[in-house]
Amino acid sequence: MTFKILFTAALCGALACAHLIAQPAYESTMPVRQVIEDPTERRAAYLERLEEVFDWRIGRLDNREKKIAIDIATASMLLKRGERIEECNEAIIRLMADPGTGPFWMFPTTIAAFVGRDTLSLEARASIRSAWGSARQLRGDTENHWTMYHVSLYLMSELYPNDPGETWYTGRSSEENLEEARGWILDWMDITTSIGQGEYNPTHYIGEYAIPMLMLATFAENPEMKKRGTMMLDWLFAELATVTLDGVLRGPNSRTDDTSVMERWNALATSFSWMLFGNTAPTISYGGFGIYFAMFGENYEVPEVIYRIATDRPGDILQHDRARTRRMWRYSDEHMPAIYKTQYLHDDYAVGSQQGRITDAIQAHVWDVTWREDDPRGKHPTLFSLHPHSSGKVMQMQFATFLEPMPRGVAVEGKPSYDSPDKILGCSPYEKVFQDLDTVIALYDIDPDERFPQVNGFFSKDLRNVIEHKAGWIFAKGGDAYLAYRPLAPYEWIPHLNYRRTASTVGRAYARDHTGGRILVSPHVKNGTIVQAASAAEFGSYEAFQSAIIALPFEYSLDPVPTVKVTTLRGKQVSFTYGEAPVVNGTPLDYSQWKLFEGTHLNAEVGGRKLAITHGDLKRVLDFNTLTIIDTGSP
Repeated sequence: MTFKILFTAALCGALACAHLIAQPAYESTMPVRQVIEDPTERRAAYLERLEEVFDWRIGRLDNREKKIAIDIATASMLLKRGERIEECNEAIIRLMADPGTGPFWMFPTTIAAFVGRDTLSLEARASIRSAWGSARQLRGDTENHWTMYHVSLYLMSELYPNDPGETWYTGRSSEENLEEARGWILDWMDITTSIGQGEYNPTHYIGEYAIPMLMLATFAENPEMKKRGTMMLDWLFAELATVTLDGVLRGPNSRTDDTSVMERWNALATSFSWMLFGNTAPTISYGGFGIYFAMFGENYEVPEVIYRIATDRPGDILQHDRARTRRMWRYSDEHMPAIYKTQYLHDDYAVGSQQGRITDAIQAHVWDVTWREDDPRGKHPTLFSLHPHSSGKVMQMQFATFLEPMPRGVAVEGKPSYDSPDKILGCSPYEKVFQDLDTVIALYDIDPDERFPQVNGFFSKDLRNVIEHKAGWIFAKGGDAYLAYRPLAPYEWIPHLNYRRTASTVGRAYARDHTGGRILVSPHVKNGTIVQAASAAEFGSYEAFQSAIIALPFEYSLDPVPTVKVTTLRGKQVSFTYGEAPVVNGTPLDYSQWKLFEGTHLNAEVGGRKLAITHGDLKRVLDFNTLTIIDTGSP
């Protein structure tokens, strides 16, 4: 199938009117999906989308019903356009009088400092510089925090060279700050291009990497660092292209949230697909952080090969890729254990998984089957199961803090479901997963003393014709896909309730709303789930699909540990026992032989720092050993 990407004529006409956006793209009709063959036309459409973000953000200031003060993001956009300079001076001075701390204050302030270096008043520029000397900056404790922190410190040290240590919050000189920040940035790039990202396929945190890399590509004085920023953007967006279907990110995800795990469209990653590829609608308010990428997005151009991967799909995509867990500070013999990801994307559906382990203690999403929706907004196109694990000890593996506030304390910090037995977000040390193409087997051997000794299966409100067959399978339709779900232990149904913070909520109290979906709750510690997906076009009828599934050779046992033997719909003979290597057609799976990327479009060796991106005859090689980009072929 070829995905089509063009704005509707009405939307293009609206965008052509500078500073006038009658309706933001997230409220408009879905884009007509057609590959734009002309690079000039494609570039123009991309720049128009970026301008839409400017117009929307700046337009909020003139909302007569709700007066909005100029914040640092809006000030940067106005400064870039050369508008309302005096108001920006006043806003910057006001904001710098009470500076924040940490990466999420540092990177927007860095952007304002650079975009306003020739337009802000001396007083306003001095207020920024003073804040970087007086306000202590916390580095944070995650990979995205460290990236934003060090890129910001690096660029500010370049902007203010030769300043002594007493003028910086670090107590170090500009040169010392530059050296420290550069070393960390290079280390992160080396790790990512050698053994993979710790925060892989994130639904939201892609912005926390893409924005700093765009900052390097735009502002860095050092040519090498500038080029590295561009190359890392290619690296990040190449993977994004291979794990999206119609612009919507598919599982697994190192980090997501209670909403995006079911409403797959509703994530910052979608707004990046909209900006870069134009093949979906952006999320509300352009994903929030999307505004920062839009500010300088003109300094990046999506390579032809990456654009084609995202939009021109002549066949299925299959990738076997490697990433890593979040850093393990305690209770682990490995610092960053490997994650082995499988991604299979068909025109009508996608299946993705990692092998099952603790990757991010709070926000991981291990596996799912998702389907394509013509308009994904408000849809929950996903089916999966998990063990609702909650453990202070596991959280201590990855967080340098005291045990007592965990795990209940994280609910106050915006992760409300973590300590709930009915949650659909998270990973578990008691889950093992195997995937072959569009078949997933998830096995569970849960410690009986666990707080929530059960398996939860998420059944979306958007599933149709759900049938609980006497053969033990649960059949359903999702979009143009047929789905078969086989629980291995008895179960019951409960409604799925999502979380909503309201003005009246205090502490860890959240309002909970029924989403229309259901949770299959199986309260048995020895358990399992099998899911098989297929396109409706493969079968003459829904009943024919059911008959084909029921006819497949299948046997299982739960004692002493869960074991499954099944022939998949694709003819593979699979034997999978909890805690043992899966066996496919008589051959055990050897994860140690997996490459960093291996598949339809991305290929790279572990430790190689070199990625080959291909689509048909097109090929781009990113080589971080020589810091070169080599393009060959033509569309």
